[in-house]
Amino acid sequence: MAMSEQQLGLWLALHKTPGIGPRKFAAILKNFPDLGKFFALSKNELQELRLEDQTISAIVAPCWKIIEKEIAWSNQNQNHIITLQHQDYPALLKEISDPPPILYAKGDIKLLHRAQIAIVGARKATQHGSQTAYQFAEALGKNGFIITSGLALGIDSASHRGALDNNQLTIAVLGTGLGHIYPRQNRSIFDKIATNGLIISEFPISQGPRPQNFPRRNRVISGLSQGILVVEAALKSGSLITARLALEQGRDVFAVPGSIHNPLAKGCHKLIKEGAKLVETLADILPELPPIKTTQEPALPPLKQHEQMLLEHVDFHPTTTDLIIHRCDDDTKIVTGNLIRLELKGYIMAMPGGYQRLH
Repeated sequence: MAMSEQQLGLWLALHKTPGIGPRKFAAILKNFPDLGKFFALSKNELQELRLEDQTISAIVAPCWKIIEKEIAWSNQNQNHIITLQHQDYPALLKEISDPPPILYAKGDIKLLHRAQIAIVGARKATQHGSQTAYQFAEALGKNGFIITSGLALGIDSASHRGALDNNQLTIAVLGTGLGHIYPRQNRSIFDKIATNGLIISEFPISQGPRPQNFPRRNRVISGLSQGILVVEAALKSGSLITARLALEQGRDVFAVPGSIHNPLAKGCHKLIKEGAKLVETLADILPELPPIKTTQEPALPPLKQHEQMLLEHVDFHPTTTDLIIHRCDDDTKIVTGNLIRLELKGYIMAMPGGYQRLH
């Protein structure tokens, strides 16, 4: 049965009350299934519940104008407010210890019922890390998974683009309200996801960025997903917080290793030492998750003998074109032309000043 606007207003009022987090919200709802009776309590009765003064003041006099604006927002096309009792509230997220009582959503909320895998990592990612996240997002999307991430710069952005650019689906979980695009550089990604995917947040629409809200956001990213893939993370990073939350929630954690000299690989190496699955290819992830469909990565086109020989001279880390030419001891134009062919066939990736081997 659909919730009336009056009931939704009471949920929003409690959700906005200072001092009322997800756990306290759940406790109040357990004792007052009809929130109207809770908001009808006197100030003395609320004091007997040992609530803080600012909490009591907000309960006695909710800001109904803001609440009415949010309800009006939810009545616009593709905008939704989903309560914990809503039929479209994601089942996996309900299982965590502190599920958000309310989710604000823009886009296709039916995606919340589809299998998701989260891809997270460093904001100041390397080009190689971003390319790795992009490729895994594309491949996992083609295997039926929704790509979930946090719309941050770096790995998050690359993961969303890996899905969007290849006609796959993605969900962005914000650490702000849906009225604030943060960071601003990701406005175009935000708009594309709103049209072709889903954007959600537990924070009120007008909520701007606050540092303490991003760790809270991370538990939602992991809570929505069947597994989480970490691509580049420092030892002290939000990505490791997300991975820890995923483990607490019983989710699978995967990590991509990197160079021992790369500070952004140390977080992934720590996760692997602690039991995360080391990931090199898609085949390291799919067997650990419930199958969605049988589509696999398409086979790479075969190489001619001279192309295979050239490939051996390209390292699995950025290799300058001059070094490749020196190793081949061949005409510069011939080597350059063959490098372009290897890139088009998907065996190497162009980097500033050179190439990097992928297979």
